[in-house]
Amino acid sequence: MAANLKGRHFLKELDFTPAELDDLLSLAFTLKANKRAGVRGRTLEGKNVALIFEKPSTRTRCAFTVACVDEGAHPEYLGKGDIQLGKKESVADTARVLGRMFDGIQFRGFAHATVETLAKHAGVPVWNGLTDAWHPTQLLADVMTVREQFGTLRGVGLAYVGDGRNNVANSLLIGCAMFGMDVRIVSPESLFPEGWLVERAQAVAAQTGGKVTITSDVSAGVRGSHSVYTDVWASMGEEAKIAERIALLKPFKVTVGVMEATGRPEAIFLHCLPCFHNLDTEMSRQNPDICEADDEVFEGSWSRVFDQAENRMHTIKAVMVATLGR
Repeated sequence: MAANLKGRHFLKELDFTPAELDDLLSLAFTLKANKRAGVRGRTLEGKNVALIFEKPSTRTRCAFTVACVDEGAHPEYLGKGDIQLGKKESVADTARVLGRMFDGIQFRGFAHATVETLAKHAGVPVWNGLTDAWHPTQLLADVMTVREQFGTLRGVGLAYVGDGRNNVANSLLIGCAMFGMDVRIVSPESLFPEGWLVERAQAVAAQTGGKVTITSDVSAGVRGSHSVYTDVWASMGEEAKIAERIALLKPFKVTVGVMEATGRPEAIFLHCLPCFHNLDTEMSRQNPDICEADDEVFEGSWSRVFDQAENRMHTIKAVMVATLGR
């Protein structure tokens, strides 16, 4: 690690420089190689980590837990029914209590202001496992997966197709620009990213050699892209909008035709998961049209979604090691 990130929070990509994010990514590759070689780390030995979850999770919870244990730390899961966060106790008071007992705090929840308040008052590193505005640990796993596939990130195209104003799209827009990528947000105009965010991404891309495109034209948006990325059409907390989102986003479903429209036989399909790609879940059986990707794409040779899922653990481990480890 060239950059010294000890004691830093990890709340959103904009808090870091492109060089610092690149250092985190390089560390993740080292830690992944060590794990594959059976080398156990001790950089977090003796540390205690609080894992606060307002929103349920498979990948984030498991990734933080395994990453802690791999490096010698003790993770403590704190669900929304386990503590008084924002209910009988303010977020600031909770932060000050947990900061006296734990060496680091992960938060996965709704308002981004909550994780910012935790970071302001905890006195220990705080990491964003997901908020309504940003998903920075997912972004690191995404770019790690792309670099594993293509050997580089500079100039590599990533087309995000779907809800262009959610947390994943926000992080991809800024994060990919910081890595000098050709990032495209392909969505209905009503779901375009906020204007200020597009302007920031364009300014970053001007410095890194990246490129930013916002379009509602699916064919043009994916043409020439090395990767096509999508997410669920209704995020957690937006279940009441499912019918509305289906009507709006059905033309943005990632099909075999969309993958072929990239014009690249080597193109890959990405998804942060969980994905509605068949009728094997309760929600998709209740809403058969909610599927944002064809099963043929999800299960096909394009798919790298489970590489992404694994890489959540390696990149999260890198974040904790860099900001908390010895």
